[in-house]
Amino acid sequence: MQTQLPVAETKESMPAEQRLTLNNIAWDTYEKILDAFGEHRAVRLHYNEGVLEFMVPLEAHENPSDIIGAFIRRLVVDSGFDLKSMASTTLRRKELQKGAEPDKCFYIQNESKVRGREVDLEKDPPPDLVLEVDITHTDIDKNHLYAKFGVPEFWRFDGQTLTILQLQDGEYQEVEQSLSLPWVNKSLFYEYLNNCKTLGEAQALRQLSTWIASHFPQS
Repeated sequence: MQTQLPVAETKESMPAEQRLTLNNIAWDTYEKILDAFGEHRAVRLHYNEGVLEFMVPLEAHENPSDIIGAFIRRLVVDSGFDLKSMASTTLRRKELQKGAEPDKCFYIQNESKVRGREVDLEKDPPPDLVLEVDITHTDIDKNHLYAKFGVPEFWRFDGQTLTILQLQDGEYQEVEQSLSLPWVNKSLFYEYLNNCKTLGEAQALRQLSTWIASHFPQS
């Protein structure tokens, strides 16, 4: 596939998220808010050492989140790997004073360790890959947050640009290829994203499957 930048509106024309940030919030208060809101809610919470952000995703956020999630799942499944995928799952560790509800997270290499049960980061490894869509500004330092969780690979999308980050010596470094899917370049993602806009999501996924069948390295 040829490299092609996605067709995208300007950020100013894309109402994507509504955010509210509170400072100096104790961990116990954060946990009480989680319990009060329950699991089935529109708002997502991120907590980082006393900073609590409430975020309500709108369509311009949810659509790329779902599209990219489908991209990752299709690559993993069609390549013959195992997968446990989670959306907006609450990841938290009290000793780190950190909590997150990413758009998508995936267990690939460590799927067998969490298969068929609820994940508990106090004893389970972190997800192998986390995806966050942030089209508007966030006050949470998500690179620091997920690095402290030990997430090996972090994908960030701002509505136009995909950034792939790999954890190296406790900090994220930007790379061009996925750690979990090392034969995949970002150019494939941009081609897929553009196809979603011009051909529709179903046809874009069909074309992606065709690409995987012809490009996935055979053992």
